[in-house]
Amino acid sequence: MDEDIISYIRTRHGLALGEKTAEEVKILLGSAYPAEVEKEMLVRGRDLEKGIPKSIRLSSVQIREALSPSISQIVEAVRDTIEDTPPELVGDIAERGILLCGGGSQLFGLNKLIAAETKMPVSVAQDPLSCVVKGCTILLENDGLLKKLRTRSSSN
Repeated sequence: MDEDIISYIRTRHGLALGEKTAEEVKILLGSAYPAEVEKEMLVRGRDLEKGIPKSIRLSSVQIREALSPSISQIVEAVRDTIEDTPPELVGDIAERGILLCGGGSQLFGLNKLIAAETKMPVSVAQDPLSCVVKGCTILLENDGLLKKLRTRSSSN
Protein backbone atom coordinates (compact mmCIF):
# COMPACT_ATOMS: atom_id res chain seq x y z
CA MET A 1 0.00 0.00 0.00
CA ASP A 2 2.87 2.36 0.77
CA GLU A 3 4.27 1.69 -2.70
CA ASP A 4 0.87 2.51 -4.21
CA ILE A 5 0.95 5.88 -2.44
CA ILE A 6 4.55 6.61 -3.48
CA SER A 7 3.79 5.74 -7.11
CA TYR A 8 0.56 7.77 -7.17
CA ILE A 9 2.22 10.90 -5.72
CA ARG A 10 5.16 10.53 -8.09
CA THR A 11 2.91 10.17 -11.15
CA ARG A 12 0.21 12.68 -10.28
CA HIS A 13 2.24 15.34 -8.49
CA GLY A 14 5.84 14.84 -9.62
CA LEU A 15 6.86 14.45 -5.99
CA ALA A 16 9.18 11.85 -4.49
CA LEU A 17 8.09 10.57 -1.09
CA GLY A 18 9.94 8.33 1.30
CA GLU A 19 8.48 5.14 2.76
CA LYS A 20 8.06 6.71 6.20
CA THR A 21 6.02 9.60 4.76
CA ALA A 22 3.91 7.20 2.68
CA GLU A 23 3.19 5.16 5.82
CA GLU A 24 2.09 8.33 7.67
CA VAL A 25 -0.15 9.30 4.75
CA LYS A 26 -1.68 5.81 4.71
CA ILE A 27 -2.37 5.92 8.45
CA LEU A 28 -3.80 9.44 8.47
CA LEU A 29 -5.64 9.54 5.14
CA GLY A 30 -5.93 5.95 3.96
CA SER A 31 -9.37 4.45 3.51
CA ALA A 32 -11.11 1.77 1.54
CA TYR A 33 -14.56 3.28 1.88
CA PRO A 34 -15.71 6.92 1.81
CA ALA A 35 -15.90 8.61 5.21
CA GLU A 36 -18.56 11.08 6.30
CA VAL A 37 -15.85 13.74 6.53
CA GLU A 38 -12.89 13.47 4.20
CA LYS A 39 -9.48 14.45 5.62
CA GLU A 40 -6.55 16.41 4.23
CA MET A 41 -2.91 16.83 5.14
CA LEU A 42 0.17 18.66 3.94
CA VAL A 43 2.93 16.39 2.63
CA ARG A 44 6.52 17.32 1.90
CA GLY A 45 8.79 15.58 -0.53
CA ARG A 46 11.29 16.27 -3.32
CA ASP A 47 10.11 17.87 -6.55
CA LEU A 48 11.20 15.45 -9.27
CA GLU A 49 11.62 18.17 -11.88
CA LYS A 50 13.55 20.75 -9.86
CA GLY A 51 15.11 18.53 -7.20
CA ILE A 52 14.08 20.88 -4.39
CA PRO A 53 11.68 20.36 -1.47
CA LYS A 54 8.02 20.78 -2.33
CA SER A 55 4.78 20.61 -0.33
CA ILE A 56 1.38 19.50 -1.56
CA ARG A 57 -2.00 19.06 0.07
CA LEU A 58 -3.44 15.55 -0.20
CA SER A 59 -6.96 14.38 0.52
CA SER A 60 -8.28 11.06 1.70
CA VAL A 61 -10.14 10.83 -1.62
CA GLN A 62 -6.81 10.91 -3.51
CA ILE A 63 -5.25 8.34 -1.21
CA ARG A 64 -8.27 6.04 -1.56
CA GLU A 65 -7.71 6.27 -5.33
CA ALA A 66 -4.00 5.52 -4.85
CA LEU A 67 -4.79 2.48 -2.70
CA SER A 68 -7.52 1.13 -4.95
CA PRO A 69 -5.26 -1.42 -6.76
CA SER A 70 -4.18 -3.02 -3.46
CA ILE A 71 -7.68 -2.84 -2.00
CA SER A 72 -9.12 -4.46 -5.13
CA GLN A 73 -6.58 -7.30 -4.82
CA ILE A 74 -7.53 -7.86 -1.18
CA VAL A 75 -11.26 -7.95 -1.96
CA GLU A 76 -10.67 -10.28 -4.91
CA ALA A 77 -8.54 -12.60 -2.74
CA VAL A 78 -11.33 -12.77 -0.16
CA ARG A 79 -13.89 -13.56 -2.89
CA ASP A 80 -11.62 -16.23 -4.41
CA THR A 81 -11.07 -17.80 -0.99
CA ILE A 82 -14.80 -17.93 -0.33
CA GLU A 83 -15.39 -19.53 -3.74
CA ASP A 84 -12.77 -22.21 -2.98
CA THR A 85 -14.13 -22.91 0.52
CA PRO A 86 -16.26 -26.03 1.14
CA PRO A 87 -20.00 -25.21 1.41
CA GLU A 88 -20.27 -26.26 5.08
CA LEU A 89 -17.50 -23.86 6.04
CA VAL A 90 -18.98 -21.04 3.93
CA GLY A 91 -22.20 -21.49 5.91
CA ASP A 92 -20.26 -21.01 9.16
CA ILE A 93 -18.49 -17.95 7.74
CA ALA A 94 -21.77 -16.45 6.55
CA GLU A 95 -23.20 -16.94 10.04
CA ARG A 96 -20.21 -15.87 12.13
CA GLY A 97 -18.58 -13.48 9.68
CA ILE A 98 -15.11 -12.79 8.39
CA LEU A 99 -12.47 -11.67 10.88
CA LEU A 100 -9.72 -9.42 9.51
CA CYS A 101 -6.27 -9.31 11.06
CA GLY A 102 -2.89 -7.78 10.28
CA GLY A 103 -1.90 -4.18 9.70
CA GLY A 104 -3.95 -3.77 6.52
CA SER A 105 -7.13 -4.61 8.42
CA GLN A 106 -6.80 -1.27 10.21
CA LEU A 107 -7.40 0.65 6.99
CA PHE A 108 -10.55 2.69 7.51
CA GLY A 109 -13.61 1.11 5.89
CA LEU A 110 -11.92 -2.06 4.64
CA ASN A 111 -14.29 -4.15 6.73
CA LYS A 112 -17.30 -2.23 5.31
CA LEU A 113 -16.09 -2.69 1.74
CA ILE A 114 -15.48 -6.42 2.14
CA ALA A 115 -18.87 -6.80 3.82
CA ALA A 116 -20.56 -4.98 0.94
CA GLU A 117 -18.73 -7.06 -1.67
CA THR A 118 -19.23 -10.46 0.01
CA LYS A 119 -22.65 -9.85 1.61
CA MET A 120 -21.21 -11.26 4.85
CA PRO A 121 -20.53 -9.67 8.23
CA VAL A 122 -16.92 -8.53 8.59
CA SER A 123 -15.09 -7.37 11.71
CA VAL A 124 -11.55 -6.48 12.69
CA ALA A 125 -9.70 -8.51 15.33
CA GLN A 126 -9.29 -6.90 18.72
CA ASP A 127 -5.51 -6.84 18.40
CA PRO A 128 -5.02 -7.16 14.64
CA LEU A 129 -1.25 -6.67 14.64
CA SER A 130 -0.43 -9.57 16.94
CA CYS A 131 -3.46 -11.90 16.90
CA VAL A 132 -1.90 -14.32 14.36
CA VAL A 133 1.26 -14.66 16.43
CA LYS A 134 -0.79 -15.12 19.60
CA GLY A 135 -2.90 -17.79 17.88
CA CYS A 136 0.21 -19.64 16.72
CA THR A 137 1.61 -19.46 20.25
CA ILE A 138 -1.59 -20.98 21.66
CA LEU A 139 -1.48 -23.70 19.01
CA LEU A 140 2.17 -24.56 19.68
CA GLU A 141 1.58 -24.68 23.45
CA ASN A 142 -1.42 -27.03 23.11
CA ASP A 143 -0.40 -30.52 22.03
CA GLY A 144 -4.02 -31.56 21.45
CA LEU A 145 -4.68 -28.73 19.00
CA LEU A 146 -1.35 -29.28 17.29
CA LYS A 147 -2.09 -33.00 16.91
CA LYS A 148 -5.52 -32.21 15.35
CA LEU A 149 -3.82 -29.88 12.88
CA ARG A 150 -1.21 -32.48 11.98
CA THR A 151 -3.91 -35.13 11.49
CA ARG A 152 -5.96 -32.85 9.22
CA SER A 153 -3.00 -31.73 7.10
CA SER A 154 -1.66 -35.27 6.68
CA SER A 155 -5.05 -36.48 5.39
CA ASN A 156 -5.03 -33.84 2.60
